[in-house]
Amino acid sequence: MIAKSWSARNKRDLIIEVWEYLDCESVGASELEQIQQALTEKFGAGALTSPASIARTVADEGAVLRHPEVFECDVKWREQNLKKWEFRKGLDFSDFSSAFESVVKLEEKRLQLQVDNKATGLKELRDIVAAARKDSLLQARSKILDGNARERLKEISQWLTVWLQSPELFSDWLDLRRRSPEYKKKFPEDT
Repeated sequence: MIAKSWSARNKRDLIIEVWEYLDCESVGASELEQIQQALTEKFGAGALTSPASIARTVADEGAVLRHPEVFECDVKWREQNLKKWEFRKGLDFSDFSSAFESVVKLEEKRLQLQVDNKATGLKELRDIVAAARKDSLLQARSKILDGNARERLKEISQWLTVWLQSPELFSDWLDLRRRSPEYKKKFPEDT
């Protein structure tokens, strides 16, 4: 899609503005994906709307829908979202052993996405790690947890910070970190 500065101030208006800009007689998968892209560029990933919802909005404005394409595009979009959710659910950063298993999964996923040259997938993976880091930091501030649990969560959030800064170096860094005298003194139960 051609980069353009959109004037719409909300999602519904942007959907209609992009549809009018595309100047198409009917709407199918290609048009829906372009509208989704404009929504993400203008309002961020949180504003992403399903193809079916976008189709309903433009149909209300008079667009003719290519129903099989709309349906197929929506199903594909929902399947991708389910796969992302399943991957997120498989990660656990609540303790060292599960955090270590989770960073191994992250690293495998990152390498797979790099080989497949999937920039969008890599960004989504970074978003997952950033959210996990934020959760770990929030839990580490909890007064409900004992001091040891808070220290472990701070350490895990540091792991995730390093992963976000240098994912290519992370595995080596983590190995060195877990062998360091400071780490062994602080967390003898993990050595």
